[in-house]
Amino acid sequence: MVERSFGAKMLGALAGLLMAAPATAQVQPFTADFQIQDIKTAEATFHVRVGGHGPAVILLHGYGETGDMWAPLAAVLAHDYTVVVPDLRGMGLSSRPEGGYDKKTQGQDVAHVLDSLKIAKADLVTHDIGNMVGYAFAAQYPDRVTRFVLMDAPLPGVGPWDDIVRSKALWHFSFQGPDAERLVAGRERIYLDRFWNEFSADPKSFSEASRVHYAALYAQPGAMHAGFNQFAAFDQDARDNKVFVAQGKLSMPVLAIGGEKSFGPTMAVVMRAAATNVTEVVIPNSGHWLMEEQPAATIAAIRAFLDKGR
Repeated sequence: MVERSFGAKMLGALAGLLMAAPATAQVQPFTADFQIQDIKTAEATFHVRVGGHGPAVILLHGYGETGDMWAPLAAVLAHDYTVVVPDLRGMGLSSRPEGGYDKKTQGQDVAHVLDSLKIAKADLVTHDIGNMVGYAFAAQYPDRVTRFVLMDAPLPGVGPWDDIVRSKALWHFSFQGPDAERLVAGRERIYLDRFWNEFSADPKSFSEASRVHYAALYAQPGAMHAGFNQFAAFDQDARDNKVFVAQGKLSMPVLAIGGEKSFGPTMAVVMRAAATNVTEVVIPNSGHWLMEEQPAATIAAIRAFLDKGR
């Protein structure tokens, strides 16, 4: 079922938030051939951009951004692929239900979006929390994923997860709850700057325009609460992922991309614990924010990998 009312209301609310922001406070827009649809399921409404033609590819964003991060890649892929770019449950301009932030449920969200678009199979490109949602989708629906690209974030419960979460840099994994929300309320930009600054090879690579754009989205009522729920679900995600791995590793071709100054080759280590056919790429001079820090190299690596399946 496809509806358009929810997204229109959310876009109007966001426009109000951005009224006082500089005119440049926008990330790269999607090209004119992309259409926006609000796809409604029993639990949530998903803000989805769809454009291009050819085999399908779905792009899943992570925390601190929305599907807007994918506009440069989507413009390149749309010449040869049907590109689907949703905002995840609770993020961006998608609705914010109280529950369902475990990645197994969100993997089912992906299936519902594709079903609504009558897409049986797709390539999958993911970043950050999008990796976790994408893995849960691929593990539950392996026949629906043709090729899988994951970028620079771990999978709860998979491979070296227990060592990864001991990093002091990842304290935000355990930062949630009513008091955390009170601390961040009205200070969303400060909280998000911490991610954009500390996880970049060079903080200047995450532009001021992008920071203003995403901070406004995450300052919407309930947005930080939903965002914190993504992290609160990690313990359940770890339990679910251990079951998925025990049932069998993914067999589709997988590309594990790490930023040289971030996860680097560890991304491939993670995926070799969950998949049998893994190719490793490390993007030089990049931290976690690959699409902002080294977009040309990142897009080239993704495009080359996806094109092998055509």
